[in-house]
Amino acid sequence: MREVIERCRMLRAKSTLAEKDLWRKLRNRKVEGLKFNRQHPIVYGNDNFNLKFFIADFYCAEKKLVIELDGEIHNFRTEYDKDRDEIIKGLGLKVIRFKNEEIDEVVKVIRK
Repeated sequence: MREVIERCRMLRAKSTLAEKDLWRKLRNRKVEGLKFNRQHPIVYGNDNFNLKFFIADFYCAEKKLVIELDGEIHNFRTEYDKDRDEIIKGLGLKVIRFKNEEIDEVVKVIRK
């Protein structure tokens, strides 16, 4: 699990501009009083002592909500993203995806 935490920390340190911008809008319970975490591990299995996990861009435990910001790389990995979303939904979590340029929409959707 230590490796997972270190990977999350590394991703936080290398956040994209869109992630940094959205984090400024979500942090410190700025939206509806909800607590969000960024680069949060979602563990979905354990295969011979190897954790199976995804790292969500943003996660709200209170709403069981995963928010993913998709840059251009996601245009080429739609099947992977679809499979990942299905696994996450199977854990009872809701996944919403936005393109990097749709950050203002994220807050509007959360408020609904």
